[in-house]
Amino acid sequence: MRLLILSLLLLPAARLHAQQRSLTGHAPSVAVANETRLDWMFALANQSPAKVPADWLNGYDSTKQTYELFVPPKISPRNLVPLILFVPPSNRSNIVRVWQDACTKHSVILAGVHEAGNDVDMPTRVRIVMDVLDDIRRRFNVDPDKTYISGFSGGGRVACSIAFALPEYFGGVIPVCAGSSLRQEPWLRQRVVDRLSIAQLTGESDFNRGECERLHQTEMDEIGVRCKTWVAPGLGHGVPNSKVLDEALTWLEQDVAARKKLAKDWPASSLAEPLSREDWAAALLAEGQKRAKNPQQLYSGLMQMKGVYARWNDLPQAKTALQILTEAQNGDLSWEKEDIAEQRRFLIARARAVDAYASGPLPKQYQNQKPNMLAAAVQLWEQVIQDGQDKKAVAEGEKRIPALKEMLGQE
Repeated sequence: MRLLILSLLLLPAARLHAQQRSLTGHAPSVAVANETRLDWMFALANQSPAKVPADWLNGYDSTKQTYELFVPPKISPRNLVPLILFVPPSNRSNIVRVWQDACTKHSVILAGVHEAGNDVDMPTRVRIVMDVLDDIRRRFNVDPDKTYISGFSGGGRVACSIAFALPEYFGGVIPVCAGSSLRQEPWLRQRVVDRLSIAQLTGESDFNRGECERLHQTEMDEIGVRCKTWVAPGLGHGVPNSKVLDEALTWLEQDVAARKKLAKDWPASSLAEPLSREDWAAALLAEGQKRAKNPQQLYSGLMQMKGVYARWNDLPQAKTALQILTEAQNGDLSWEKEDIAEQRRFLIARARAVDAYASGPLPKQYQNQKPNMLAAAVQLWEQVIQDGQDKKAVAEGEKRIPALKEMLGQE
């Protein structure tokens, strides 16, 4: 039976779909058949260049990459199927044995990438993940609104980095014992707020528990990202069992309808099929223009067009975006107030999150970093006070700075 499964997995996509009913079970090593068609470079930079930079991926071959795959029973080739894509911190994924039960219960395909551990350089690591994601999308009718990227420890940080850069490919993130902050681009941060759910999993004695609960959960709550943290009893720095994943998947699925409504209203927010650079730039430009026609969405539309200009600055769509942005600078400047308010909101969120993390108990692994964390919290609160516009936050900062300086041993 295992040989049958493996032989089916190596079939071309067209033949595979025809025989998919019998493709179930665990295949420990599936070969990637083709180079990814997905825009993987944007997860590493603020642009999507036409060619891979010369110093990235020396000698890389997509078809030499492999991954483990678990396909639960009752997966139909006619229906959209959910997916969990897992990034391990080591070079061999073994996630199926831990999460198989939950994936079977929820009828979720589970894949874990190989040879993409913490010792792999970041461009190669991200490329492997995206090669695997696209290979699965070629083989199955994967639902982007139910695609969840996950990872453990360093792999969790990679999962967040990819999802926060490319939210159109995902419905949520399941970072385990780690996390990350959002990107700096306003339109991307808003896309994450509108689209993604973040299910953080950590252990009761995990040395990164404070990072998950106090740093990332605080920041996401302040920003407005749908985020929830599960603490597995009795677990340290490890992957929680299927029971915890079951609860997280149930929570993630509660927001599927909202994601699908967003995709219906704004089709470029959810990509089931890969787009060329030109088509993706055109789709985001059109969405930005449509938003900008509504006075209440003028700012978000302009920021989206700014994103088009920065991301694909060699394309005609970038020139159109720049022209619109230039005209906006000479017209109604009401959007500038929203821009400043947005920057202030993220500044305050960051101040509260870094403060909560730095001022709480830290494990021995991070004790030597505590002074720098406290100093960073002081600096952020000083910026909030200097801005002076949010009276509640200013009062909070004036109270917190002396307390933080006392922890630093300063007067």
